[in-house]
Amino acid sequence: MTSENPDLLVIGAGPAGLSAAIAARRLGLSVTVLEREAEAGGAPRHCGHPGFGMLDFARLWTGPRYARALREQADGIDLRCGHAVTRLGPGGMVMISGPGGPYELTGRRVLLASGIRETPRAARLISGGRPFGILTTGALQRFVYLHHRLPCRNPIIVGSEIVAFSTILTLRHLGAKPRMIIDEAPKLRSMPLVALGSRLVFGVPARANVAIIAIEGEKCVEAVTFEHDGQRQTVACDGVVFSGDWVPEATLARLHPMGIEATTRGPRVDAAFRTADPHIFAAGNVLRSVRSSGPCAIDGRNAARSIAADLARTRKGSPPI
Repeated sequence: MTSENPDLLVIGAGPAGLSAAIAARRLGLSVTVLEREAEAGGAPRHCGHPGFGMLDFARLWTGPRYARALREQADGIDLRCGHAVTRLGPGGMVMISGPGGPYELTGRRVLLASGIRETPRAARLISGGRPFGILTTGALQRFVYLHHRLPCRNPIIVGSEIVAFSTILTLRHLGAKPRMIIDEAPKLRSMPLVALGSRLVFGVPARANVAIIAIEGEKCVEAVTFEHDGQRQTVACDGVVFSGDWVPEATLARLHPMGIEATTRGPRVDAAFRTADPHIFAAGNVLRSVRSSGPCAIDGRNAARSIAADLARTRKGSPPI
């Protein structure tokens, strides 16, 4: 069902956004979901390993299967893929760039569920040229699981959060293997057992306290030069995958006077997921450091309940809290 003035406008069709939309519809609200990607489902669409669905579906699925389940539950909701929100205005007004050009919608309430992103090479201030083969884990996963192509076969992975180790599985999906995992942090940022498994099971060593000096290569990545324990070393590779160092995708919040939390770099909300603007709520990974899909989905459901309660109060004549 389509409405140009829905009860709820959801920005982002990942686990938090779709779960909120599904819950809001069940609570009797009219809902429109805006998603800039070509397909709904968020990052799980291109995470081919298992580990999704336990909290919200009581199933153990791969990411694509989990994303499909969310889309199936959202069937019938006004879901607009390829529609990017460019700015949040007053009173629930949202400015959008769609396939037919720019337009505006106004929702009685707006939920910001735009998720997070990895920090790319440029933001990490790593020197060198711009050869082909430099990408993030998310970009690699899209190459492999959505397009069934490998941009590199033997890259070096930068970052040792748990997503770095899932990169090994992504590469193995098409028969590739990383040279090593390196991290500038003093210690590896995943559990020691994970790093041990990486080395013993997959033959991929992980090193901490590594400073990248340069990425070598003109047209394509050829090697990485780094310093480890005072020794400079150059390792041949055909790609560099930057993983982790997550940042909330909060550009819309930063362009709006709702307030940003200094510690999380996401929008500041109260216990009901409401921002300083009474028309705008926020849920999921846009609020804080990375969490798995299940907690984000639960966030979305709880935010939908708060929004439904808030709208019920306004229908009785009370102003938004």
